Amino acid sequence: MRNMKPFCCGIDTHAHVIPEHFPSYIGAKMPPDWPSMAPAHECHKNVMIAGKNYRTVSDKCWDIPKRIADMPSMGLDLQVVSPMPELLSYWMETKDAQQLIRYLNDQIADMVLQSNGALMGFGAVPLQDVDMAIRELEYLVQTLGFAGVEVGSNVNGKPIGAPEFESFFAACVRLNAAVFVHAIRPAGMDRLVGPAPLQQVLGYPTDVGLAAASVITSNLMQQHPQLRIAFSHGGGTLAMLLPRLQQGWKTFPALQDSVSASPLVQARKLFYDTLVFDEPTLKHLVSTFGETQLMIGTDYPFNFHDRTPAKRIADAGFDERVQDRLLRGNAETFLGLKL
Repeated sequence: MRNMKPFCCGIDTHAHVIPEHFPSYIGAKMPPDWPSMAPAHECHKNVMIAGKNYRTVSDKCWDIPKRIADMPSMGLDLQVVSPMPELLSYWMETKDAQQLIRYLNDQIADMVLQSNGALMGFGAVPLQDVDMAIRELEYLVQTLGFAGVEVGSNVNGKPIGAPEFESFFAACVRLNAAVFVHAIRPAGMDRLVGPAPLQQVLGYPTDVGLAAASVITSNLMQQHPQLRIAFSHGGGTLAMLLPRLQQGWKTFPALQDSVSASPLVQARKLFYDTLVFDEPTLKHLVSTFGETQLMIGTDYPFNFHDRTPAKRIADAGFDERVQDRLLRGNAETFLGLKL
């Protein structure tokens, strides 16, 4: 019967880790935003950045057995883990960011090793310096064996579709590395009225939508058609912006001159996670982007995560073939497990 498929064997492409401890800074002058951990209540710690509590997190961020124990109830048997986005550290001096990022990448590699096949790794790179980012990408893929890399939706305000990052994405293609785009320090925070969590609730999907649009309007996929790049939070606002972008491309000669292929066609070459917390919205994303482009994302283990991602896919009313693609098949293609 439809929707009665067991909730199992899904691949979560959007989950985060934080190490239990951060390293001591090695250098002459520690950056003010070098992270550290401080005690919190039972099984939790405070991530301290610039002398303030950035976020209180549970030990599931670093405790691999606890993480794995949660996966069956979520319908998962594989999870791709990446750093908490604030740790990407694009705003630090490159040499400082590289020191922190190398520690994070090695910690993720150790977590993957401890997981006995339940976890795969996405690492970080100091994308404020493209040449150094490419060298760290080579380390991620060739030494640590990671499936790919997590990048922010912008790098100090520059969208990832900006021309200066093209050589980095060319290296991702060369190394067969998947790219997962997560919102970071989003634009428009001055337009939000309310408490700090609105950054995650509203600011993140807005910035992801703009990042995805920048990939389309820069023709990145036309330059690198083999690039496998995915956007968190269902691609954010892109699905709502896309019809307008498509019509604008048909209407304005300047857009036709600069954007070399239909925005809709380009958008259907990108990947997106299912983290939208709503079955009708998920159905709309599949209709807009295609059944081959969506895959599970949860934001585990943070408090604001999808606790029943496989059930949500089933409850959306997809047939078994589409369910299989969203649960696992599309993620296998994105991760390079099935090419």
